[in-house]
Amino acid sequence: MTTYQPGLLHASYPAEQRRLGRIVLLVVVSLVCLAGAVGVVILAGQTGDTRGAALALLFATIPVPIVIGCFLWLDRYEPEPLRYLVAAVAWGGVIAVAMVLPVQLLIASRTDASDSTMAAIVAPLTEETAKGLFLLAIVLRRRRELTGVTDGLVYAGLVGIGFAFTENVGYYANIYAGTLSDEVSGPGAATGLFIVRGLFSPFSHSLFACAFGLGMGVALVTHRRWLRVVAPVTGLAVAIGLHALWNGSVVFGGPKNFLLVYALLFVPIFLGFVGFGSWARHHEGQVLVRALDDAAQRGWLHRDEIPWLSRFGLRRAALRHARRVVGKPTAKALKRYQSLATAMAFSHDRVLLGRAGSQGEARVQWQLAAMARVRPFILLPPPLRSLLAPPRVVGPGPGWRPAPAWGPPPPPATLPPNTPMSPPPGPGPLPPQNP
Repeated sequence: MTTYQPGLLHASYPAEQRRLGRIVLLVVVSLVCLAGAVGVVILAGQTGDTRGAALALLFATIPVPIVIGCFLWLDRYEPEPLRYLVAAVAWGGVIAVAMVLPVQLLIASRTDASDSTMAAIVAPLTEETAKGLFLLAIVLRRRRELTGVTDGLVYAGLVGIGFAFTENVGYYANIYAGTLSDEVSGPGAATGLFIVRGLFSPFSHSLFACAFGLGMGVALVTHRRWLRVVAPVTGLAVAIGLHALWNGSVVFGGPKNFLLVYALLFVPIFLGFVGFGSWARHHEGQVLVRALDDAAQRGWLHRDEIPWLSRFGLRRAALRHARRVVGKPTAKALKRYQSLATAMAFSHDRVLLGRAGSQGEARVQWQLAAMARVRPFILLPPPLRSLLAPPRVVGPGPGWRPAPAWGPPPPPATLPPNTPMSPPPGPGPLPPQNP
């Protein structure tokens, strides 16, 4: 059995190296975003006047918070670090575009490919590959940030909306200036294109990218070696195929055929992804309860804490209770405790399923140690005994191995004085947060 040795945990998670890595990532992402902002302004300036540039930027921006909000909703149970989410958007909006443009210009100059061929074949191949490279980079560089299907969908969707934003700025600017079509130009043309791209298909690039994200997510959770190769390759092929069908229905079929393909194919596919995403989010909630329940059986936390850690409505109610009874410092400590407990539960679940890697057990120990440091400063409402089922492992799935003999030993039988049943503790300073 693994011995619980908090003093050794920092050897596995050196704080200075983690801070340095974060600083480097933040600097790189900031520089990329700055370069992207300059590029987008130059791209919008193709309209030829300030009004047109402002209109192109406005139309391109409107769908962005809506799409990002949808993917953040999907990511609520185990939120990804903000720096990686921003990096995903920056990759799609800046790096992927910078990779695609030279390749497409080179192909167009060295071959006799028509505009229709470029749009229906070359663009899907280059763009989906460039977008998918971000997920590959995450897996190779920061494997534990991409742990399953939900993470794959979130990162891919954000890369897609970043790419769509930059592309839309170019489309709106060019149609405003009349360079996209000899027949239409000006604000009316830009508004009409916005209705098609910004209102009826704001999720298109994210939808294409999510096919590859789904494939990568499946590859990361499966125990079948052949599926680890087939799933991402198939996902990329589906992403390219959907993109090619989308563009091809426009350039070869005309407006009527595009509307037909849109209504009969892409709307059902989009609804299918929405349904799958909702199911994946619900499944994560079940995994959270299951892992917390198993942790409670091991004595790592009190079972009466589980509702206040696993249900969004009750989590908010617990924060309000702590803020009202004691004050903001206690609510702040409780919020961090909820976050740590959630991260610990998902890490623990991956250990049980054999998907945590060599550092999995050490990561759980580190998270438990962090929870123990925060625990004396929190206050939870009285227990919800009427809502708690008898102790059990919730919803075991394929490969689930309950209660293996690993992990820290259980604490003493007597609960600490700040359990949910005890009087509220007095206010005190928060312990320092570990990086």
